[in-house]
Amino acid sequence: MIRCLLVDDEPWALELLTSYISRLPSLQLVAATTKPLEALSLAVPAKTDLIFLDIQMPELNGLQFMQAIDQRCKVIITSAYTEYAVAGFEHNVTDYLLKPISFDRFCKAIQKATSQLTAQEPPPVASHIFVKTDNKLVKVDFAEILYLEGARDYVFIHTVTDKLVTLDSLRNFEDILPSSRFVRIHKSFVAAIDKIDAVEKSRVIIGENILPIGESHKQAFLAAINKSRGS
Repeated sequence: MIRCLLVDDEPWALELLTSYISRLPSLQLVAATTKPLEALSLAVPAKTDLIFLDIQMPELNGLQFMQAIDQRCKVIITSAYTEYAVAGFEHNVTDYLLKPISFDRFCKAIQKATSQLTAQEPPPVASHIFVKTDNKLVKVDFAEILYLEGARDYVFIHTVTDKLVTLDSLRNFEDILPSSRFVRIHKSFVAAIDKIDAVEKSRVIIGENILPIGESHKQAFLAAINKSRGS
């Protein structure tokens, strides 16, 4: 099953590709969105194999989007313009579909993607994420993160040198961040395992920060700590 993500600022284009995907049992639609920044949170190997990506979009164009995901997913460009073809293939895109896209041409692109996904080596492990804050995307290295703090509709990312705030959910970050490096310790906190200096009763100490351990998360947290000790 190939998990597909559709990113296009034109709703009619999303509807067409959604209908094409529904006709092929080998494809599964993860999401269809007109918001490229929203799509970034889904463009990771655990959730998406193949992205159908428009080029000309507000907030973030297709070329910038591909730079952000850094080849962690296969990409098929969907555009009404031919002038982006060279730039697209410089990003190793699987195919370049010109709008309006016929079902036959769509199927040929899927055949290419299937061959590449079947033959490819395991994707490189991500070392960073891009976070939207202050109307820009900021690269945050996993190695710099101390812990994340959820507060209603916002997440505060506490790093070695900074504190960033983004409009998002802690659950979403928990899904994105590698479980080998981060663990949920409380309904409001996710901690970087390698930044934990001590565990004392029902709290975690990270530098000068003391974070609570929620009772419902305690068992999974201790299991993650024990696994880290054995690695």
